[in-house]
Amino acid sequence: MKLIETQNAVGHVLCHDLTQIIPGVTKDARFRKGHIVTADDIPVLLSMGKEHLYVWEMVPGMLHEDEGAVRLLKLCENDHMTHTEPKEGKIELNADCDGLFRVDAGRLCAVNDQDEVMAATRHGNTAVQKGDNLAGMRVIPLVISEDKMKKAEDAAGAKPLLQLVPFVKKTAAIVTTGSEVAKGLVQDQFTPVVEKKLLKFGIETIFHVLVEDEQEKEVAAIKEARACSADIIICTGGMSVDPDDRTPDAIRDSGANIVRYGAPVLPGAMLLIGYYDDGTPVLGLPGCVMYAKATIFDLLLPRIAANVKISRSDISRMGDGGLCLGCKECHYPVCPFGKGD
Repeated sequence: MKLIETQNAVGHVLCHDLTQIIPGVTKDARFRKGHIVTADDIPVLLSMGKEHLYVWEMVPGMLHEDEGAVRLLKLCENDHMTHTEPKEGKIELNADCDGLFRVDAGRLCAVNDQDEVMAATRHGNTAVQKGDNLAGMRVIPLVISEDKMKKAEDAAGAKPLLQLVPFVKKTAAIVTTGSEVAKGLVQDQFTPVVEKKLLKFGIETIFHVLVEDEQEKEVAAIKEARACSADIIICTGGMSVDPDDRTPDAIRDSGANIVRYGAPVLPGAMLLIGYYDDGTPVLGLPGCVMYAKATIFDLLLPRIAANVKISRSDISRMGDGGLCLGCKECHYPVCPFGKGD
């Protein structure tokens, strides 16, 4: 940094905060560290008794922190996002719609491995609402070299690091299995829970049927559910290994291509997920969804609502963070469940 006369400071970057005191009114930083001095600032600075200023000596190949932040923003920002104006080298990204927030964690790590830059995000593969904060990024020092900025850009690659996928699935069909429920011996407590969870994503249940634990009847019920053209097919109950539990086989016999039966998540290990040839997802939900506050269904539903296809490897990776801690007071989704590295 160097000391210059205030009259000659236009275009220079302040090295420290400058406090303005107005007796009885305010005592606060009038100009923040990193501020670029303008012609309009000069009279104000002089009125504050600042006839000399310490400024950064800008040289070719160096960028102001706000310029660097804008370039970091370009590495992260994608459709359906809005950003704040740069302030003290920092910019924040917010959601412009409800949807599924996704992060390319590998490339984000590569950017953060570079010197003098950072980008922090909320967890990926989680549901967000319009206005939610998604990420923040900044340059660490007041100025950064063009070379270091270029290394961060090379590490990021050509595509944005972040993605916000709007929710598009709007209807669901539910097939509730269980002879005791179908015969009226036990009240159906499963369907209301599922319907409530679906409504959080704007998904309306347009078809519901109760069916006994007979494979042929279950297959027929699932095919009937498919005929209503719902965006999602959900089967509840009958997902364990008991002799009377026929739901996995019924889903398979209905024409679904099974992605995975069984998942490294507790609660929710007995979940089944598959897709029909037209891309319609089908889920077999185990009984834990009925009584546990957060299960694998809650982890997968945002992706399904956004029409993001789930692969076998996606399920396998859920083991890291897939153990619900069973807290006495559930705070999901503000908790570690489903949020591995």
